[in-house]
Amino acid sequence: MKLAPLGDRVIVKRLDAESSSPSGIVIADSAKERPQKGTVVAVGPGKKEANLNGQMVVTPMNLKVGDTVVFSKYGGNELSHEGAEYLILREDDILAQIK
Repeated sequence: MKLAPLGDRVIVKRLDAESSSPSGIVIADSAKERPQKGTVVAVGPGKKEANLNGQMVVTPMNLKVGDTVVFSKYGGNELSHEGAEYLILREDDILAQIK
C-alpha cells in the first residue's frame, strides 16, 4: 500500500539520531533527542484556497520527494506503516530545506 498525503501535507521519514557528540562522547540511546531532520517521502498536491473571485485554486507545494528538511520539534503526527516510522506534517510545520 502506498501513502499519499492530502492537501498541504508532507510525509517525512526521520533521519537517525547521532550516536556521539561532536567532541566524540558516545550518547546512550535513552539520552538521545529525537532528530528534527528528515527526508520527504511523499508530498500532497497543495493547499486549496479561494482566490479574489471566490474560485478554489490549489497553491503548489515548495517541496518534492527526496528533499531533506528541518521541522518543528512537536509538529505533525507519527505514523507506523509497513514496519517503518513516518511523520505527517503540514507544509507550515517545516522550518527549512537543507540543500
